Amino acid sequence: MSERGLAPFHLAFPVHELAAARQFYGGLFGCAEGRSSAEWVDFDFFGHQIVAHLDPTRREFTPPAHTNEVDGQDVPVPHFGVVLDWADWERLAGRLEAAGVRFVIAPGIRFRGQVGEQATFFLYDPSGNALEFKSFRDPSRLFAR
Repeated sequence: MSERGLAPFHLAFPVHELAAARQFYGGLFGCAEGRSSAEWVDFDFFGHQIVAHLDPTRREFTPPAHTNEVDGQDVPVPHFGVVLDWADWERLAGRLEAAGVRFVIAPGIRFRGQVGEQATFFLYDPSGNALEFKSFRDPSRLFAR
């Protein structure tokens, strides 16, 4: 952790097409584009740096082959995402629902009434990378046992 708070993470991941990644991350989520080349593009993903790397062996939508059961739902593995403030999560979920986004796991509350209670939803990007967006009413519960 830095003196300014949480340090931004960096994540590089494969995509089948940079134009589709730009539309999804830049267009749908409004992530500002940073540096890029003919092989990759980076985005400001809620203050974190994610980099979509062109993978010539990847063929369009390739979802994860594995899931784990979490609170009665099949969670795609691997996945990445971000923990948002509750109000920001609600706004994003509502905006995506209004846009007709197809969710892997629809927006809802997981672990209701338990220490780990959280709002969450999952979706795939155009290349099949799974993303989770979650929130805690009490952010101090992020790592609570």
